[in-house]
Amino acid sequence: MSGAVVSTTASPARAQAPVDLSKNETPYPPLAAIQRLVREGAGTLHRYPDFGAGVLTAGLADMIGVGPDAILVGPGSAPLCQHLLQALGPQPEVVHPALTFEGYPLLIRNAGARGVPVPMDGYRPDLAAMAAAVTSATRCVLLCNPNNPTGAVLHHDELADFLSRMPPDLPVIIDEAYREFVNDTSAADGLRLYRDSSSVCLLRTFSKAYTLAGLRVGYAVVPPRLAAAARVLSLVFFPGSLAQAAALASLQPAVHARLRRRWAALSAARDELITELRGLGLPVAPSQGNFIWLPLGTLATRFAEHAAAAGVRVWTVDGEGVRITIGSAPARRRLLALSAAWQRDQ
Repeated sequence: MSGAVVSTTASPARAQAPVDLSKNETPYPPLAAIQRLVREGAGTLHRYPDFGAGVLTAGLADMIGVGPDAILVGPGSAPLCQHLLQALGPQPEVVHPALTFEGYPLLIRNAGARGVPVPMDGYRPDLAAMAAAVTSATRCVLLCNPNNPTGAVLHHDELADFLSRMPPDLPVIIDEAYREFVNDTSAADGLRLYRDSSSVCLLRTFSKAYTLAGLRVGYAVVPPRLAAAARVLSLVFFPGSLAQAAALASLQPAVHARLRRRWAALSAARDELITELRGLGLPVAPSQGNFIWLPLGTLATRFAEHAAAAGVRVWTVDGEGVRITIGSAPARRRLLALSAAWQRDQ
């Protein structure tokens, strides 16, 4: 899969500054309590952070209800995915959906493996075809749920059934970078799947819903028998002290409650935006992430160029579609305006 951001330089005649809706960032700034913590911690930047992220690991273990030996902390979920891919075994292949997070092919290659991309079932990973692609050469299976860039969510029963058909010793990595934005009650819950399976490795991040993308901190919940080798790699690539402190503070009940209200508001804005774009006649896939997917096929690049000319950057997968982050209310209004103009010109 190839993807790109179609960039633009703002015209002198355009009053509005460009808006970047290509990175799946949250439109919200960090909460005031987190900003204050980071400011106050700036005076300790001459000290190295805790390489093992012991306090954050303990906080996550307590919140999730697992032992600390099941938690890995790293500089975002993508590096942790890399660590797991390197640690999980010598087999040469990683099975993954064909249209998914653009970073996976690079992470797989960096781990000395080759990807086995499995064609999609519409907007969703084809679990039956992925199961059929598993062989003795498979190192692990890699899934993103909700899937990036299409926004599709796999339901709990179907993913549990898929896991039951996997070899019991085959790791299945489930990347839940967008889990907090899911409001489909039948969606798979990675933590439940982890508890019911001996092979699930769960990835989550503080970059998206927790508004800490600039600090780069994520975590994995991994069967302890699989965690040791990955933990060695994680000790080399660890989050900074302010990242650890901000992530830990985000787990506090009062802070978490305010964050949950933001997640609900953003999910509602996403659903409203989908309805409005469909009302303009644009095709929009169902989404459970903080982004939407327009399956425009061969028109994807042209739409992205049209958006760029209006000062809005989106993520394009050539020949497939356009992924658009749910931005602020003004950004959403600009998106609707340029989309209406696009439809009039078709």
